[in-house]
Amino acid sequence: MRFERSSGVLLHPTSLPGPFGIGDFGGEARRFVDFIAAAGQTFWQIMPLTSPGYGDSPYASTSAFAGNVNLISPEALVTMGLLDEADIDHPPAFSADLTDHGQVIAYKSGLLEKAFHHFKGRVQGDRELARDHERVLALASSWLDDYALFAALKERHEGAAWWTWEPALARREGCHGRCAAQPRRSGGGPPLLPVPLSSPVARAEELRQ
Repeated sequence: MRFERSSGVLLHPTSLPGPFGIGDFGGEARRFVDFIAAAGQTFWQIMPLTSPGYGDSPYASTSAFAGNVNLISPEALVTMGLLDEADIDHPPAFSADLTDHGQVIAYKSGLLEKAFHHFKGRVQGDRELARDHERVLALASSWLDDYALFAALKERHEGAAWWTWEPALARREGCHGRCAAQPRRSGGGPPLLPVPLSSPVARAEELRQ
């Protein structure tokens, strides 16, 4: 396949400006796309969008598949009716120059928990939303359950590496029952390879044994 010579911009979405402590796929992302198009650019190279791991790096992700939930736009959740305007009117005083990932995670986790609560209340009576939900679950069926379990166990162990967990948990013996009461969140660039701390590597080690 032949490509015409072209140019673009390298920018991770988390570097976009915004009031919520970190860039996301909200209005600023759309404005950036319009800006680079007007500048005659063809490509937006975004780098991995996976959930960040050690050092808040997307290149040390805990999953090769799960997206970074901090890229979800609070404003988009308001537009979808999953949050109220009042929920995002007074965000913390985030730095305009640096991202405090701990502060961002604490703030956005609260918003996402509230949005999920509203989603659960709507999905049973909204056929279109239910179809979208089932479609996403089907697309992610090969990895979502494993990752949700891994994330719940990692949170339970305060972020410790999976090979330091109790051997039975590391091998997932009886994990689903033991984690039922635990909070569970499942939600371009160079090739993204799973790191030893990640869910795919933990799963592969379990299967190898």
